[in-house]
Formats: sequence, C-alpha cells, structure tokens
Amino acid sequence: MELTTCARPYARAAFEHAKQAGQLSEWAGMLLLCADVARQDSVDLLLTKPSLTGEQQANAFLAICEGSLSSDVENFIRVLSENRRIPLLPEIHSLFEQLKAEEERSQDVSVTSAFPLSEDQLSILAKKVETRLGRSVKLNTQVDKDLIGGVIIKAGDLVIDGSLRARLTKLADAMIS
Repeated sequence: MELTTCARPYARAAFEHAKQAGQLSEWAGMLLLCADVARQDSVDLLLTKPSLTGEQQANAFLAICEGSLSSDVENFIRVLSENRRIPLLPEIHSLFEQLKAEEERSQDVSVTSAFPLSEDQLSILAKKVETRLGRSVKLNTQVDKDLIGGVIIKAGDLVIDGSLRARLTKLADAMIS
C-alpha cells in the first residue's frame, strides 16, 4: 500500500484535533520534530525491530523526543506505534502541512532567480503571485546563475518559467523546426 494512502487518515485525524484545539502551528512543529526523528537511520532500525511491542516502540520514540511533545502528540505517537505506523511520520507531517496550508489559505512558493532579488522585487512578486493564486504566499528564494536572467516560480503544480535560459531554449527549438 502506498505511504500516502496509509498516512492520510492519521494526518487528517491529527489535523482535525489540532484545529479543534486551536493548535495547528504547535502540532505542525511537533510533527516536524517527530518526522525528523523518524527519518534517522538508527531510529528506523530500532522501530522496525519485530521483537519490540508497540508500547516499547512508543516508549523508545518518546524517550528520544523527551520534553518536546505535548501529551496529545505523545498519545498520537502511541496510537501510531500500536498500529506499527511510526515510520509514516514524515508523510503524515507532509500531509498535515498541506491541510494546514489549505485551511490558512497560504502556500509556499519557490522562486529561483539568476541573481539575488531585492526586498522591493520580492514584495512586488509576492503580491502578483498572491493575486494569481488567490491566497497568501511565503516566498522561498534561491539563486541559480545558470538561468542567465529572469525567474522560475513554483507553487504546487504551477510552474512559471520566465528565465532567459528557457526563452533561449524555445528560440533554439523554433529555429530548428
């Protein structure tokens, strides 16, 4: 069974609980920590030992995260361990973040440019992308000198390639055909 299919009901349950408690940001942070812990090779080896009971898995995992999780998240980890689903935590966190972004009508947007963008340029770009998407955006910027000029904007499935490299490639293709 696909990871996303297995993780979805747990992510939805965690999201609904966090939303009712008004703790979406807190849960997101704690699930990120849990996902990072679950990604560690040594933790994965420990948690996939068939000789450990679900309770032993939960206790071992919670000992690693000691003092960083609320009692509700600890209970969530216990439920996951009873069902042998702790390795799903990275996927659960990812799905939780998607649900949270949808609820908050926000989206992370990746902006790759040939040169560093000024604050004014970023502000104008953010406003235009917010208008296009109809939601608030958080820009994550990076520089790729191979673009020569322009920007590439990625927001979920939407990709806007306004780079000079892409334009030159289109021109070369048109000249060849």
